[in-house]
Parts: sequence; structure tokens; C-alpha cells
Amino acid sequence: MKEKLFIDTWGWIVIHNKREPRHGEINSFYRNFRVHGGGIYTTDYILDETLTLLFRRLPFSLAIEAMNVLNNAIDEGYINIEWITPQRFEKAKEFRLKFQDKPDISFTDLTSMVVMSEMKTLSILTDDDHFIHVGMGFKKWHGKA
Repeated sequence: MKEKLFIDTWGWIVIHNKREPRHGEINSFYRNFRVHGGGIYTTDYILDETLTLLFRRLPFSLAIEAMNVLNNAIDEGYINIEWITPQRFEKAKEFRLKFQDKPDISFTDLTSMVVMSEMKTLSILTDDDHFIHVGMGFKKWHGKA
């Protein structure tokens, strides 16, 4: 069974924005993971955030280029999109109530946790410690294979 990696908004931004401090390291890790046949997953909510931030932070032409790269990777099957269904949305609301002591977790992160739990995917490319603090066994990938 191939290894699964969930990529959060932070990961996509760092991969596509050369001005990010860890761009080279994370982009290299991502390419290496793809070459070795790992399964890459994300959600429609994460892509929503990613595209919003890319168009906000990059010149328009570079944001379009990044969007096209993402689209091509999806079309070619390198990236698997998990959609936030009404059932997943409801489960994320349950997580919101469960993690009341962690008010800084975004709703998008909660939806990601729902998907990752369902898929039994514990590895996530993120810089966000919320995934560790919820005690669900998630581990952050820091760009080192």
C-alpha cells in the first residue's frame, strides 16, 4: 500500500511561492514524495484557502501559473481531492465542540482532521501544531523524507 500524505494550505503555499523561506526544501520533498509514488491528498476547503492566498500574495501571472500546476496535478492523478460533504461538515462541527479548549483551530483544519481520520491518514505537510495538539495521532512532516 502506498504511503499517504495530506497537504494543508501551508504546504501548498510554500510549494508554490518561491519567496517562502522553506520553499526549496518543501518543494524538493513534495517532488520526491510524488516520484516515489506516494498518495497526496487535500480537500476542496484547503484548495479554496490556497487559491485565495496565492492570488493575494503573488503577482497575478504567478498565481495563475500555480493554479494551473495544481489543476494539472489533479487531472493527472497526482493530487487526490477529498470533498467536504454535508456529513463531513457535521462531523467537523462535532470536533469544534469537542475541542472547545482549542479555539484557534480553524474550521478548515477541523474538516481536514475529519477527512484524515476517515482515511486513516496520519501524516500531514503543515506548519500548524493544532494537528498534534488534538491527540488524534497525526504527525507533521517537516519536509524531510
